[in-house]
Amino acid sequence: MGGPTVEDLRERVRGVVVTPADEGYEEARRVYNGMVDRRPAVVVRVANAGDVIAAVDHARENGLDLAVRGGAHSAPGFGTCDDGLVIDFSGLHGVRIDPERRTARCEGGVTWGDLNAAGYAFGLGVTGGIISTTGIAGLTLNGGFGHLARGMGLSCDNLISADVVTADGRFHTVSAEQEPELFWALRGGGGNFGAVTSFEYRLSPVKDVIAGPMVFELEYAGDVLRFYREFIQDAPEQLGLFPGFHIAPPLPFVPEDRVGDNFILLVPCWSGPPAEAEKVLAPLRDAAPMLAEGVGPVPYPAFGAAFDPLLPPGLQQYWKGLFAGELTDGAIAAHLEYGRLVPTVNSGVHIYPINGACHRVPADGTAFAYRDATFATVIAGVWPDPADNAANTSWVRDYYAALAPHSEAGGYIGFMDHDDQHRIQDNYRGNYDRLAQAKRRYDPGNLFHLNQNIKPGTAA
Repeated sequence: MGGPTVEDLRERVRGVVVTPADEGYEEARRVYNGMVDRRPAVVVRVANAGDVIAAVDHARENGLDLAVRGGAHSAPGFGTCDDGLVIDFSGLHGVRIDPERRTARCEGGVTWGDLNAAGYAFGLGVTGGIISTTGIAGLTLNGGFGHLARGMGLSCDNLISADVVTADGRFHTVSAEQEPELFWALRGGGGNFGAVTSFEYRLSPVKDVIAGPMVFELEYAGDVLRFYREFIQDAPEQLGLFPGFHIAPPLPFVPEDRVGDNFILLVPCWSGPPAEAEKVLAPLRDAAPMLAEGVGPVPYPAFGAAFDPLLPPGLQQYWKGLFAGELTDGAIAAHLEYGRLVPTVNSGVHIYPINGACHRVPADGTAFAYRDATFATVIAGVWPDPADNAANTSWVRDYYAALAPHSEAGGYIGFMDHDDQHRIQDNYRGNYDRLAQAKRRYDPGNLFHLNQNIKPGTAA
């Protein structure tokens, strides 16, 4: 006998089941990266945890590939598949803030824009992504850093509990006290261990911030990077700060005749007392002669969405990521060579700091292992025209190859692409074997394999 049919699945779920024969299939199968063009057999737009259980059961019992989609931002397109089943959380955006406990309970399809906006009313927030349309699920399960990481730690460091459906269709609520090994694995182990239906976060005070880009000519890029590597070591932890290479879009503070030119930026986000901002930011303004500045007071949710216009859905994307303990002279030389070649206004290279509070968690405290790294670099190739795929993909690969000798063997799994599976063990260092054992316990058949995949370990 065969497994349950799609009609059986429709009867089990409250949400919407979409197949190639249904209206809306073309929209349902799309993901954020326009380079990814796959045709799943069925997309389940889940309405609750029961729907997730039904979808997992259906995939397992029919031997289907299973993809899990939150914000759909996965650069390799792991949120979809050919001929398999997609669990789509995009309709679940509920956020409940408890201002007394300073916590947030979020459904699996919540984006950072949703959470930032909900927390803002209470003057509370948590470390989230640089793009507000990113899903909280993927970012948190990968580790998660952004403007607030130096003061608050990684997104996964602020996770209190999670509800997750594992490969056998069982529903688990996990925390430091309840199924602690699965909770440990979820905090940095990616989507390897199940489909997370809700996340509970610890929140911290944040409301309006002093933030925005500082724009410097490329001729000063070396000075800016050398300043940054020293300054960020002991800068106040309420200061988020990263340098980046970008082509200038048409913004009010950018001279009109310089729009379209390539620059190096410093992007500060001060979440401390506003009266201290000028003192904290003054050294940045002295790093090199500045062309333009867009720094000012802004609601944190608005700044969290500041880069969104550069990254609408449907663009071609190819990414690479690296960790480094130091920003060496050799790494700076590689940045100077390739940073000036950023190919489109949508592309960019950022060097995020992951020190401060991120370093106060032991390397084996969560699955995220690189607690001694200070810098996480992303080379984000993003462009509109598929005709440019070969040239722009080569730019990303060449840039990565130049930085790799000056970096750790592993990188952030959220910045990995489809051809980075060979780096999995390096990405997890000494935590890999423990993760493989957790995988063996919770997903021995590797149902959740459309990810930066951790293979189930052998018997201990």
